[in-house]
Amino acid sequence: MASIGESDAMIDAARSAFRNFVENDWLTITVVEQNGQVAGWAARESLDEIISDFWIDPIFTAQGLGSALLERIEKEIAEQGFDKAAMQTHSGNAEAIGFFQKHGYSIHWLSVAYNPKLDRDVPSVGLTKQLVSDGRGYGQEF
Repeated sequence: MASIGESDAMIDAARSAFRNFVENDWLTITVVEQNGQVAGWAARESLDEIISDFWIDPIFTAQGLGSALLERIEKEIAEQGFDKAAMQTHSGNAEAIGFFQKHGYSIHWLSVAYNPKLDRDVPSVGLTKQLVSDGRGYGQEF
């Protein structure tokens, strides 16, 4: 368990990383709103198949907004020619893992790696979802 000072430093590092991301990568962010209020957002920093960020404000969970946002991001990924979507999250984030699994994602790896934005090792899981049929199936293809 982290000490109070260490936790504060981690929060400050996360806030700084978020501010920097929003200022420099805003074109990669998709926002979902409800009644004019930002309810969540997702991003694809490299505009590839990787969903680099996905967040729904806790007061807006279980209202279908996360599902709508994910559907929009997956549509963009598929329209840009990628056949799968991928993302990673903290391995202890059971709620996020469950959300993505409910939407067809499968866990493909578990890792502990240094995160320079947070200045610490972070345990993560990687999840992927096939968006476009790979054409393989049973029997003759027509």
